[in-house]
Amino acid sequence: MKRLREFLWPLIGLAAVAISGYLLYHRLQGVSVADLKASFAAIPVHRFLLASASTLVAYAALAWYDRIALLHLGVRHISWLFISVCSFTTYALSHNIGASVFSGALVRYRAYSAKGLSAAQVAVLVALCSFTFGLGTLLLGGFTLAYDPALLARLEGQLPHALTNPTIARTLGLALLAVVALYAAGSILHLRPVAIRQFKLEYPRPAIMARQLLAAPLELVGAAGIIYFALPEAGNPSFVTVLAVFLASFSAALVSHAPGGLGVFEIIFITAMPDIEEADVLAALLVFRLFYLLIPFAIAIVVVLLYERSRLLGKWRAERRMSPETVPETPARRPE
Repeated sequence: MKRLREFLWPLIGLAAVAISGYLLYHRLQGVSVADLKASFAAIPVHRFLLASASTLVAYAALAWYDRIALLHLGVRHISWLFISVCSFTTYALSHNIGASVFSGALVRYRAYSAKGLSAAQVAVLVALCSFTFGLGTLLLGGFTLAYDPALLARLEGQLPHALTNPTIARTLGLALLAVVALYAAGSILHLRPVAIRQFKLEYPRPAIMARQLLAAPLELVGAAGIIYFALPEAGNPSFVTVLAVFLASFSAALVSHAPGGLGVFEIIFITAMPDIEEADVLAALLVFRLFYLLIPFAIAIVVVLLYERSRLLGKWRAERRMSPETVPETPARRPE
């Protein structure tokens, strides 16, 4: 079963890319390369700068994820710089490769084991970071639906009719906020862990929980801000609308296991933005992929290569110092 799962998830991801790519191709048949270039060129420089700042906010919040998890583990000796570089590299690789939990665990183990963390501690760190992201999605998803329950109507025909009903959408939003409130209450009241089959949720200390409720929305707001600032100002919907569509698209992309959410993210986002020219939406999504995925991915590869090179050099020097050829011979003592 384990071997089957190792092949199953990549196959699901490739199938998601193929299906969404097919749908996206038919959806964008009326968009020419010239239209896309014109939309990209029409983005003002100051909007590019704001999108860049949003990227920095998002990745800074992701580094905070790791810091929060380390505080939960009682680990305080690792510097902010090391945490930031490790977190940046982890998410830059996992966002592009897909299956972020597994790829994130591998990169983090290589980095944090060098700082003395055990495999069990790294596993808890990865789980808490993933849970923090999920918590932020629930919090902002609940807020957007409660604030504007008509948002799901943008996916009319793509979702069950019941979900696009404003009353049901608002009820769903309030239910999501209630889940977050129960989690916060469990932390404050020091409730016993919740066990669901093999899953066990232990409530963190209130200080850790409060940091989670700040870091997770900050990261998602920063990521959604990249697209918001890249969209044209004329006809640009509210930031709450862009945020809600981003949450739906990004969550679906993660669930699909498609590498980088390729195709899945785009088809949902473009479908949910019928009031903006498709070329303009696609140009904004390309800016998002460039700033949030591709540039960090290129930097992360360089960081990994330099890190592994330094570890290999350190290991080689240590082995050289310990080899018999480099150890000076002790002169034999003369018999008295």
